[in-house]
Amino acid sequence: MKKLILSVGVMSLSIFAYAQKSEVAEAKKSWDLFQAMNQAQSLQKNLDNLNKGLAHTDAAIANEKTKNMVEPWSYRASMASAIALLDTLSEANSTAKQKIAEEAILKAEELDKKGDQKDAIANAKINITNAIQSRGIRAYNKKDYATAFKVFTEITERNPTDTSMYLNAGVAAKQAKNYAGAVKNFKKVVELNGPDSKNLLLEAINIELVNLKDTTAGMATIDQALKKFPDDPDFVGTQTDIYIVRGEIEKSQESLGKLIAKDPSKAIYHFLLGETYYKQALNVQAERQKIDAKKVKEYNALTAKMTGLIEKSLPFYKKAYELDPKATHTLEALKQIYAFKNDTKSYEETKKLLDALQQKQ
Repeated sequence: MKKLILSVGVMSLSIFAYAQKSEVAEAKKSWDLFQAMNQAQSLQKNLDNLNKGLAHTDAAIANEKTKNMVEPWSYRASMASAIALLDTLSEANSTAKQKIAEEAILKAEELDKKGDQKDAIANAKINITNAIQSRGIRAYNKKDYATAFKVFTEITERNPTDTSMYLNAGVAAKQAKNYAGAVKNFKKVVELNGPDSKNLLLEAINIELVNLKDTTAGMATIDQALKKFPDDPDFVGTQTDIYIVRGEIEKSQESLGKLIAKDPSKAIYHFLLGETYYKQALNVQAERQKIDAKKVKEYNALTAKMTGLIEKSLPFYKKAYELDPKATHTLEALKQIYAFKNDTKSYEETKKLLDALQQKQ
């Protein structure tokens, strides 16, 4: 009798172990079916099939006999990551399945001594990356820019060299009015030698100056930009504007003077030097407009100062035009100056040249 009981016990254990291994087989069946039919089936049917397969892995990894087999963990990673990618209706479910997939990947990598499951594991990782990206894009399209920024940032943390995701994070941050986040990510693209570095630096500078109202940070970024793009007119021009706003005219003129000495044929440098005088003149004009008309002496003194600055700007604008006759910004500046000076002949000549250029554009 004892032998009979023992035999029944051994048989029961064998059946139980077989049952657990069949869970692995059922998981495989669900995964194979998904791979074969996913293009032909509806989203809900695919999700139902994958959830059914995932349930089989739940049972397999809970049992002592199969919990240390690599296959159930590999199928679990594959199916959970596929759900994370496919489920565009429930962000919570997508995120939850991503977490399950990530845990399964770690366990599968630990157990896959022979590398039999390396392709499946790699594919599950790709699914997770794509799932996260899709969530970020969906959030952005819904104008949930703060969430989009958070998601794209998560991707950059996973892959610190992905310039496209730093760019996405920067764009989402700007839309969310997270200006510091936008600047940080745009600069990261530049640091990694990503595409369109010049425009991203210009954008970062504009944000610092306009949105953050931080001329110190803007000037530091310009210095960074000029190291990457030496003597670039766009950055030099912005630097000039900051110097003018800050009242550091001498610094601007010194910088431009050095650039002209280095390359006297660049019209833009002469134009910007003219700007340092002309914009001062505009500031004086604004100051003069605030003066009581009865204060004739003060008014006349400011008029003389303004006129003197305009006269100083004129030779530089003329030189810029001489070097680049097709620069409309130079002709615009000259036209304004001739109007101020009541030099009708020069004004009409300049206007004629400007109109001709604009018609060709």
